Amino acid sequence: MELYKIDDVAKMSGLTKRTIRYYEEIGLLPAPSRSEGGTRLYTAEHIETLNKLIRARDALGFSLQELQRYVEASDILEGKRQHYRQLTDTLTPEERKEKLLDMDETLVKQLELIESKLANIQAIKAEFEELRERIRRRLETL
Repeated sequence: MELYKIDDVAKMSGLTKRTIRYYEEIGLLPAPSRSEGGTRLYTAEHIETLNKLIRARDALGFSLQELQRYVEASDILEGKRQHYRQLTDTLTPEERKEKLLDMDETLVKQLELIESKLANIQAIKAEFEELRERIRRRLETL
């Protein structure tokens, strides 16, 4: 497994070292292992997690609190998926259905968070479109 120092992770993610450390501190990013000298050693999974956070932050404008909820729900979902895969051969069809419904419920929570953000984005867009239309009507009268 390849390990990366914080400088490498910062370059790969586009985040500052300070931001990466802060994300660790508030629990958005799992703490990496450390070398004997105390240097943080990140894995590809850490970088993948950071990229996921960046996409959610940039695409949806998630606050840190929303990012925390997003990560928590993602972690819960991934745990449920792995558990399902491990047990799928030993579960009855009814038990499989129950596990899948549980995963679906977790996904609904994620989707609700995204839908809320999208609704806010749509409301802002509508305000700008309305203003633009008023400006265009005014231009036509001049």
